[in-house]
Amino acid sequence: MQRNSKSTAGTSKRGPIVLVGMMGVGKSTVGRRLAARLGLAFVDADEEIEQAAGMTISEMFARYGEAHFRDGERRVIARLMDGAPKIIATGGGAFMQDDTRALILDHATAIWLDADIDILVDRVSRREGRPLLKGKDPRTVLTGLAAQRNPVYALAPIHVKSAAGPHEVTVDRIVEQLKT
Repeated sequence: MQRNSKSTAGTSKRGPIVLVGMMGVGKSTVGRRLAARLGLAFVDADEEIEQAAGMTISEMFARYGEAHFRDGERRVIARLMDGAPKIIATGGGAFMQDDTRALILDHATAIWLDADIDILVDRVSRREGRPLLKGKDPRTVLTGLAAQRNPVYALAPIHVKSAAGPHEVTVDRIVEQLKT
């Protein structure tokens, strides 16, 4: 749990707070609880994308491919960046896209939720519908993705470690970081 000294711009304004990080880290679950704690609205970007497209993310990946999905994801996140205070949970790959990452860093407070691979593997095994894991070993995929993505997630000005315990502990850590 630390604040990234590279960029603290945006952490003092009261605009959107965007949760970024690997699949399974708890962005949606923690985001809902953080929003309730702070009295803000919660938006799950993946749910918004599915609503806008009229199909699931898995269907979008299968029918149109990842590039098409990422373009729609960027457009939906841009729409959500309306300046209003809210908590936004993004998909694991959203922050990896240059345009989407720039939008988040310029118009919101980005928080990297991080967790050990064992925790991620345990959590993703409880839910189906993750296109990047379809037919693959979750540990192998997550280890590779973490090696690739963690340096980019580290660009978020706030870094909070999520543990195996209750999500409220992670919410407490985020609230503390937002106060500093």
